[in-house]
Formats: sequence, structure tokens, C-alpha cells
Amino acid sequence: MKKIYLALSTMMVTLPIIFMSFTTGTFQEEDPYKKAEQQYAEYCIGCHFQPNEFMEKEWIEEKSVESAFTSIRYGMEDIGMPAFRGGLSDKDILNLSNYIINMGREADFRKGSDSDRVFDSESFSYRAVTVVENLDIPWGLTWLPGGEMLITERSGILYKVDKQGNRTEISGVPKVYEYGQGGLLDVELHPSYETNGWIYITYSYYAGQTVGDGGSTALMRARLKNDALTDKEILFRATPAERRGPHYGSRIEFDREGYLYLTVGDRGQSHNAQDITNYSGAVHRLHDDGTIPTDNPFYNTPNAVKSIYNYGHRNIQGLALHPQTGDLWSHEHGPRGGDELNIERPGINYGWPEITYGINYNGTIITRDTARAGMEQPVIYWTPSIAPCGMDFIDGDIYPGWEGDLLVGSLRFNYVIRCTIENRKVVHQEKLIDGLGRVRNVKVGPDGYIYVGLENPGRIVKLVPLD
Repeated sequence: MKKIYLALSTMMVTLPIIFMSFTTGTFQEEDPYKKAEQQYAEYCIGCHFQPNEFMEKEWIEEKSVESAFTSIRYGMEDIGMPAFRGGLSDKDILNLSNYIINMGREADFRKGSDSDRVFDSESFSYRAVTVVENLDIPWGLTWLPGGEMLITERSGILYKVDKQGNRTEISGVPKVYEYGQGGLLDVELHPSYETNGWIYITYSYYAGQTVGDGGSTALMRARLKNDALTDKEILFRATPAERRGPHYGSRIEFDREGYLYLTVGDRGQSHNAQDITNYSGAVHRLHDDGTIPTDNPFYNTPNAVKSIYNYGHRNIQGLALHPQTGDLWSHEHGPRGGDELNIERPGINYGWPEITYGINYNGTIITRDTARAGMEQPVIYWTPSIAPCGMDFIDGDIYPGWEGDLLVGSLRFNYVIRCTIENRKVVHQEKLIDGLGRVRNVKVGPDGYIYVGLENPGRIVKLVPLD
């Protein structure tokens, strides 16, 4: 059957960009992009910002309609691309393939020249000022005591960037399993960094020598000396090391008592999230040296992974400590719909995939249950999916009236959501920097300003209120 469909796609793409349909014996010309554009927004944009970004990845090896058709229809399980043959007709897949290739070839994306522009919020106006340019996928972001930024690139590069925007590539970074959503991920300083000098980094590791051996999420700590990582220690390695699938997590956060929390995704194998004998689909709690606290909720449970703090997660890519209450908040990707905002508590089952407000990317049902006894409900959920990534709390008075608000980045819709929280409930939401770019991270710097990591093109912008 595969050869038949490929032959069909090859034959049809020789036609001009006019899609033909025969209904009631009449010939109709349809808008060549209208339906495909809608389907791209519905099915694709959560993972692929624009068609040119889709073409640059491994989904379309030959950058041809035939290759796009094959990738969309049959999927690429190894890197988390679902098969859409059960949810879209072959005509729809072919139209979508035409749209992706033609739009990708014609794309002329902004190169950041419009990023230093003014936006109006509900309370005041602010400017998005570019402070670092020419990045690819800036994943993790933190600051050294002298004000220099540390920025991880998912490709495996760690940069130190001074206050003038000059960057230095740090050597000694571990080899990363850059496959699908894997790579160099989060970076965080120890709360007592000025005393002990420890920097913590998460990344996807190679389980063997090749991609075929699989990988998963690892945690390393190291010190920075002469622009090189030294005293490196591997503190944590998640298993199973899946060969297939996305969802590595991974964010790092310290609480007020100095415990370290990190998130591990379900690695695209949803059943992992309900199995506490493996590391996937969970939040883990460690001492700063990687040892496991004996009061962890499953420490004495036979066969359980002792570092698990809670479980039932799909893919947490946002983790932040509330500056007033000390609560640990997270957000995670749902599938198609059902992104969640949660407060992380010990021993809790957050339900994935037994309960969810989302469906599969190809439109099929995961479960009809949105609630079950013994499974936690989210504080809020987003449908349609916003594809959340990065989060932080505002702590300070630089943004009047926003003190204590939560910031959540959206990969899909290219904005930051400001959430007003009262009594652990979200009572209001506002979009910030709407349309500026695909948001990979959002952090509040030690100077109190909001910094946002963007893709397409990759850069860091700083939000500066206007007088």
C-alpha cells in the first residue's frame, strides 16, 4: 500500500497548485492553502513553529512533497512523529504536504529586527529589548553572580554571555543525545553557588555508542573554571533508555530547604508514567550531591525508584518555586489539548495517561476519563494546547501590580501568559509579547527583569517597562 500512495502523491504534485474535487459532476477550484493552513495550525504547529522549521528537521529528508507525504502519513516513531493516516485522509495529507513544502520554500522570516518594539499590557507599556542574538534553540537560562548569563543550546553548546552580549563557548560539556527533543537541556546554580561553585545541568545521555542504543535524561554537576566545566559528577541517570520517542523533561529547581527537584518525561511511552519502578514520567527529589532523601514517599516501597517524588506526568518543561508560599509549581505538555498547570506534592499520582483533557495528535482518543479517584486534578488546563515551555514567578516591583504572578511560555502560540494567582488558583490570564516568537523559556533575572528565550530566530529578549 505504501508504494501505491507514494505513486499517487508523485502523480498529483505535478499538477499546478490547484486542488481539484469532483462533486455532483462539477469541477471546483479550491483555495490551495485555506484548509491545509487550518490543519497545519491544528495538528502541526504545537511542535513545528512554521513550515520552514518543519523542513529543516529530519521529518522531511528530501524537502519534497513525496517525503512530506510519507512522514505525515506513516509517522516517524523513533523521534515522536505520529502517523496521521488514521486521522487525515490521503487527500488532506497531500494538500498539507503541498502547503508545507511551498510555504517553506517561500518563507522569509524576520531576523529579530522587529523584536525591540513596544507592547501594551493591561497595566502599562513595555519594550522587548534583544540582549542576545544569533542563537538556535536556547533551552536553559540562568545567571552567574557577576551578571553573566549561562545559556544552553539544545544542540549541545553552553554559552557564557556578558552584560554587553559577548558570548564565550564553555568547554567540557557532556556529549548529548541530540535526537528528537533530546539535547542539552536545563541549567541551574546551587543556592550557595558563591560558596561551593556548583552548576547543575540536565541533558539527554547516550545509553550506548549510537542513537540506536537509546537515551534518557541525566543530571550532572560541575564547576566553572577558565571557561571550562571541571569537577564533573554524574548525579542521576533515568531509565529506561528508550530508543524511540520524545519527552525528556527536563527542568531543575531547588526548594527553600536545599532539596533538588528535576523532571523526567515519559519518553513517548505513556505507560512509563504509571510505573514507579522506572524513572520516566515523574518528578525526582534529591540532595544536592545526588543522594536520595530517606523521607521520599516511595523510598521504602519495594522495587520503586527511590528518588521519585510524584508521578503520572507526560512531559514537564516548566518548574518554579513560588516566592511567597514556597510551593513548587509545574506545567506540562498535554497531547493535543490538555496542557496542565500543577502544584507538585509528594506521593501524588497526576494521572497521565489514565486521565487527560487531551486527545492524540492524530485525533484518536487516549481515554474518555478526565478524573479518577486517587488522581490529582490540575490547577488549570489549556485546550487547545499552548505547548508550554519555561516558567517563573515575578518577585519584585519592577512590573507594578504583577508581583507574585506566574509566567508561562507558549511554543505553539508565540506568547507568554501572565497568570494572576490567588489562594493557589489562577484567577486571571494575560498574553505578553504576543506574536514575537516561539517561546522556549521565560525567567526572571537577578535584576528583577523578565527574560524570554525565543526561537526562529533564536534570541533572548528583556521586557522593560516604559516610564
